Amino acid sequence: MPAFPGRLRPILLLLIALAILVPVAPPTILAQDNPSGLPLPRFVSTRSNPINVRVGPGTRYEIAWNFLVSGVPVEIIQEFDTWRKIRDMDGDEGWVHQSLLVGNRVGYAIPLLANGEVAMHANPAEDAALRARLAGGVRVSISECTGSWCRVSAGQPGERSAYSGWVRQEELWGVYPDEKFD
Repeated sequence: MPAFPGRLRPILLLLIALAILVPVAPPTILAQDNPSGLPLPRFVSTRSNPINVRVGPGTRYEIAWNFLVSGVPVEIIQEFDTWRKIRDMDGDEGWVHQSLLVGNRVGYAIPLLANGEVAMHANPAEDAALRARLAGGVRVSISECTGSWCRVSAGQPGERSAYSGWVRQEELWGVYPDEKFD
């Protein structure tokens, strides 16, 4: 340890000890720190259309933009009373009333390879049969994620043309890395 004046050495040792002993805050806000009691951040989707996204948490705030379709994935990053601050795929942020959001998990295909497609497999494995190739930006419903793969469906629910299968989790916007749910 470098030489420090006599008075500073105990203070420096105390600061080092505190840095080691004080726990680091977790990356998410604890459930009791927000009105809903649910963890932040979290992904949800828009319930209806159109939806006004405001610059602040209340109807007295100016409208920043609108969602014109329902079922759009958004990330809730903050809560205030019955208002939720959301972030969309482009990183734009604004406030919407909680009644305009629903917990359904949806996402967008985001290709990592230069071909601009996301492979949908029959099973959660690279060597599994190919079910479909999704173009970048295709919206999918997400029913399950293992931490590395997600079970998704693309197309209109209930239609014969809807495809379902497994996509690598890193190629979806609407889920967190290593997130697991079913």
